[in-house]
Amino acid sequence: MVGEHDEVSGCALVVGGGIGGLATALALRRAGWDVEVRERRARPWDEGAGISLWPNALRALDALGVGGDVRAVGHANEAGGIRDRRGRWLAHTDNAALARRHGDGILVLDRADLLRVLADALPDAVVRTGAPVDAPDAGPGDLVVGADGISSATRALVHPDARSRSTGTVAWRLSAAVDDPPRAGGETWGVGAYAGVAPHRAGRVHLWAVVPAGEPAASDLAALRRRLAGWHAPIPELLDRVDPATALVTELRWLPPLRSFGGSAPGGGRVVLLGDAAHAMTPNLGQGACLALEDAATLGPCLREGSLDEGLARYDRLRRPRTARLTRTSRLAGLVAGLPGRVPTAVRDGVGRLAPSALTVRGLDGVLGWRPPD
Repeated sequence: MVGEHDEVSGCALVVGGGIGGLATALALRRAGWDVEVRERRARPWDEGAGISLWPNALRALDALGVGGDVRAVGHANEAGGIRDRRGRWLAHTDNAALARRHGDGILVLDRADLLRVLADALPDAVVRTGAPVDAPDAGPGDLVVGADGISSATRALVHPDARSRSTGTVAWRLSAAVDDPPRAGGETWGVGAYAGVAPHRAGRVHLWAVVPAGEPAASDLAALRRRLAGWHAPIPELLDRVDPATALVTELRWLPPLRSFGGSAPGGGRVVLLGDAAHAMTPNLGQGACLALEDAATLGPCLREGSLDEGLARYDRLRRPRTARLTRTSRLAGLVAGLPGRVPTAVRDGVGRLAPSALTVRGLDGVLGWRPPD
């Protein structure tokens, strides 16, 4: 539990009670701020599919004081990486090697469990659910934190022309229960589609699949099963065991990098953006939630000392270049993963098999080597 503070640095309204919003509330309270979180959904921590957290995200959670609690509800996969549809590794990542290099491996958990850990670390009065904010503006002298997702109303206050873009693909997020779950997770690249597996606890396995929006498999589970029927085990078997009630189907969109992560609201208060409101990205690096946690763990220290404007400027300098680079890299990875045509995908797969696993682990340093600011 975050403790009370003798001195309050300011008042902040956090719009959005998802991962980024709750983590930001923790970070700002640790920095001495008075915080209120407003979330439009009535019970946000009862929703969502599986999620993978990488070492950089776990470092951010440690900085927020809840890293141990999150690890306790997660499951560390033995290995991961990328395979072709026949099951041959294109890039293999050993979780033990990842942990030796970065302190943690890849942790798989339910998004709802992560949200509950974050919410339980806050006093009850901080978070108001069932409380939409259509025109966020906390007034002069206050701070509005936009953590309200890719369609952020808060972002429209400072970047009214910013628009997310469609990838032309649809993502399925699913869950299955099996007697003998796989020990390794990872993603599989096929022709014009890709899918992934993330083993969890008690025989549960999270799955995802991305297909072009115009295909029957984009809206019909039976068509998706047929689309991936010839892929390597255990993907077809897991799809057969999927509970349709767990299916979450969404269009994949991304946000081109913004010119800044903040500005002034019409009422004179300051606005700062984080998570998908600031840098919505495709899921191909597995870094969407991880970067939102980094944002929160950065914003708190930036606002602990000095003026509000100085702190927001520092946050912008620390976060915008990194998130812009990873947003573009993730978009490129999505194009490569969903490459159409058998000849282009055969070339892609052949090149991928040439990379040794040690090089693959070292190649993640630029993503996973992040550290919270002092």
